[in-house]
Amino acid sequence: MKQILRNKNSLMMGIAVLFMLAGCGGGSALHIDRSSNVVVIDAGHGGQDSGAVNSGKKEKDAVLQITQKLYKEFKKQGYKIYLTRSNDRFLRLDQRTKIADRKNADVFISVHANAIADMKRFNVVEGVETYYLQKTRDARSQSIAARENASVLMGTDALSQNVILDSVLSGPKVIESHKLAIDVQNNMYGQLNKNYRSVKNGGVRPAPFYVLVGASRPSILVEVGYITNPKERKRLFTPDYQEQLAKGIVTGVGRYIDNRKKEVGF
Repeated sequence: MKQILRNKNSLMMGIAVLFMLAGCGGGSALHIDRSSNVVVIDAGHGGQDSGAVNSGKKEKDAVLQITQKLYKEFKKQGYKIYLTRSNDRFLRLDQRTKIADRKNADVFISVHANAIADMKRFNVVEGVETYYLQKTRDARSQSIAARENASVLMGTDALSQNVILDSVLSGPKVIESHKLAIDVQNNMYGQLNKNYRSVKNGGVRPAPFYVLVGASRPSILVEVGYITNPKERKRLFTPDYQEQLAKGIVTGVGRYIDNRKKEVGF
């Protein structure tokens, strides 16, 4: 009987040790192999296209810094990660999405900073938002998309634009992009909210962003804050804010990929 009790106590101690190791992250079994997951990150604008500009700060510079932080975070997690641009240069619309297709990416993410025209509302309009490709009647989403589309659609007539957009607004790509947007937005906001309590959650929105049209894979556009808002403009160029953004986005992508694997039975 004593031997049985000793064996039972040993077993319980062993279980307790395993729980302690798991809680401390000491078990290698908890590590998820991301080496087969490919992500392409696009820093919006670049070169002669500055994007939104306010108080001497340019959107193209902020998003380039953020995508470089994303590159490091994805690499740290084991992903295969590629940037459409790693310096201050302009890329055509087809060049950006072609990289995602050539690398056979699991997801394509275009990073931008938001802006408004009404100076009276600079101090009140703020927040992080994630968009997926879809037509919408929402005037705000249409306005944001029009601003971001201005440079990439230069020289393209309205009829051609509608033909391009209509050709991709059906099928699994839109559905999967919506799921990806939800996971990225939730985790990006959650990560930022741990360290910056006043961050506003702008949510997930559909909009006709043409930079998402050409990639034949789940694709989203992330607006990482308003460069026209004084508080957010400062944060957009702050290394810690950039790093928290990167951590949240990477966590969201991982959540999407893991859920996708469960859905298709891997």
